[in-house]
Amino acid sequence: MTDWPPTRAAALTRLKDFAPQAAGAYARRRNLDLPGHPNVSRLSPWLRHRLITEAEVIAAIRDRHGPDTAAKFLSEVGWRLYFKGWLEQRPAVWTAYRADREAAWNEVQTQGGLRQRWEAACTGQTGIACFDHWAQELARTGYLHNHARMSFASIWIFTLGLPWTLGADFFLRHLLDGDPASNTLSWRWVGGLHSRGKTYLATPDAIAACTEGRFHPEGLAQHAHSLDGPPPPQPRPLPVSDRFDTQGRVGLLLTEDDLCPDDLLDRGLHPVATATLQATAGRSHLAVAEGVADFTTHCTADCTARLADRIGPVTACPDGAGIVRWAADNRLDRVMMHHAPVGPARDALGDLRDVLNARGIALSVQVRPIDALAWPHATAGYFRFRDVMTEVIARA
Repeated sequence: MTDWPPTRAAALTRLKDFAPQAAGAYARRRNLDLPGHPNVSRLSPWLRHRLITEAEVIAAIRDRHGPDTAAKFLSEVGWRLYFKGWLEQRPAVWTAYRADREAAWNEVQTQGGLRQRWEAACTGQTGIACFDHWAQELARTGYLHNHARMSFASIWIFTLGLPWTLGADFFLRHLLDGDPASNTLSWRWVGGLHSRGKTYLATPDAIAACTEGRFHPEGLAQHAHSLDGPPPPQPRPLPVSDRFDTQGRVGLLLTEDDLCPDDLLDRGLHPVATATLQATAGRSHLAVAEGVADFTTHCTADCTARLADRIGPVTACPDGAGIVRWAADNRLDRVMMHHAPVGPARDALGDLRDVLNARGIALSVQVRPIDALAWPHATAGYFRFRDVMTEVIARA
């Protein structure tokens, strides 16, 4: 997995190297799934942990090409913001996914035929050459081209007849960029649960076109009937930033969802101590791939090493209770952090605010401006969300 050194410096270098092709070349060839993935940015593992931020990527490409010339690439960055905002307003969808995944796993444990099909899919032994290649590529590299992800999910659901939640779990355990929002909602989209009644059906001709003839599978499902499921819940209010108060003894809390606290430091935060929370194991009830856990660990270490002279001593905390102990041990008046979106880190934090408040310690959560601008518009489908992207791109 050396294609993604777990450092901010590597992310910035990749962005600089990719920028020249982010306009016309990207628009023409982005759907080609070729060895080495030369036609896409491959920035997503770093973006997932915000070692580099969406705002930085948007600004770099906008300033080089202009918003119209690079519209296709900028739109793809917008999908990430859209998915995050949509799930942030509907956390019950994440909760339901986890419950349905557990139920599907129980069926795998008790139904021999289902277990065999699940194991064959996860190990790349289904006999469908493209699918098996992608399963093995994912396990080996921690990455798949976006079109391969769509086709893989379609084959998993409609051809192999496997529970979508276990496919989403397979991705989340193995993807370096495994993101609760993008991953969960993309699988729901393929299965017809996100845009109700609209599914994605992988076809031999489309796969052949996107792989330049490397694969032309036979025996794929010819119909994609929408999966059954309840309609999504109504959006709930989004979080807003707490008052930015740096008085007293303030500690910085870093989660794996946002490892670029430079903006907080530049605004005047001078933490007396820093805590880190790594919740990678919470992505699944099964073991997360070693490469994924290592990548997250080293991304966190890169952040704390890069800012060592600005963030005080660093303590790794396993969960919310550990954070409370750290705050008490350091006699903190308040803890400041970037907002942790829906997912394992948020789950691990639990009712942190209430527990800290009970000890007389304030929690100051800061929502990034790009999230505060974009997320409220993620109320329906992406095409309605595109309207706000013009402003997001201009203000990044």
